[in-house]
Order: sequence, then structure tokens, then C-alpha cells
Amino acid sequence: MGRGKIEIKKIENATNRQVTYSKRRNGLFKKAQELTVLCDAKVSLIMFSSTGKFHEFLSPNISTKGVFDLYQKATGIDLWNSHYERMDENYRRLKEINKKLRREIRQRMGGDLNELNIKELQALEAKMDSSLLAIRERKPPLKRLLTMFLGTMSSKLKQTNTRRR
Repeated sequence: MGRGKIEIKKIENATNRQVTYSKRRNGLFKKAQELTVLCDAKVSLIMFSSTGKFHEFLSPNISTKGVFDLYQKATGIDLWNSHYERMDENYRRLKEINKKLRREIRQRMGGDLNELNIKELQALEAKMDSSLLAIRERKPPLKRLLTMFLGTMSSKLKQTNTRRR
């Protein structure tokens, strides 16, 4: 007696879904291994479960890079070049941001000011003023602590002087 057909849709019960995933994954890996042995096929199988776990099968006669190289050759798509171009563009963008930030730091320290025009100097002055304001806003708690400390020290000195008289 054969099995009945099942409806192909997402299994709602998480436990049943995990069991089905595990059994079918093992079945796929078994078929991939059989293809490799029987037909000398180069097989690579990569799977990620819904929980993010990674599973792979790779024929013993090829590496992962070899599979990607064969894929590129068959499809005519250069995977590595497009990835390299994205990385290179991101590198150039970050390098430019770094250059601007270093220049801004030098200017705030008083260097590289000769190449600025009047508007840029005024903008730098405004930034410095806002930074100074932020520092002054943090200063009062320190000033109060210092005043309390000096007040305590002053009273102790007065007591010591009174005792000595």
C-alpha cells in the first residue's frame, strides 16, 4: 500500500516542522552522496534551517570554491568581481569619510586653517562655540564638587588654626 499525497504548505507545528526538516534534509544529503558516487557528479548542497543552523554536503572530489568557479563558468556571471567592486566602493567611501574627519580634527586643533574661506572659518568657530558650551554645561557639577572640597578644607584649616592659637 502506497502513501497518500501530502499537501505542500508550511507545517504550522514547530516540532513537526523540525522533524520533517531533519528527515528530508537527511534524504537530500543521501541522494547527493549517491549522485556523487554513482555518477561521479560534483555536488554541493548548502542549507539553512529556519533557526539559522547551517548544514552542507560537498562532494569529496571538489572544494566549495571549485563549485562556485564551475557555477561562474556555466552561467557567465563573475561572482567574485561584483563582490570585489562593492567592497572596493565601500572602502573608497569610508576612506573619504576618514579623510574628512581627520581634516576636521586638525582644524579644531588649529591646523590646516589657511585653506579655509571665511564661511568655513565661521562654521568652524560656531562648532567650537557649541563645543565650549557643552563643556561649560558639564562644568558646574565639577565646580560644585571643587567648592565643597575647598570649603571642607578651609573649615579644617580654620579649626587647626583655632586650636593652635
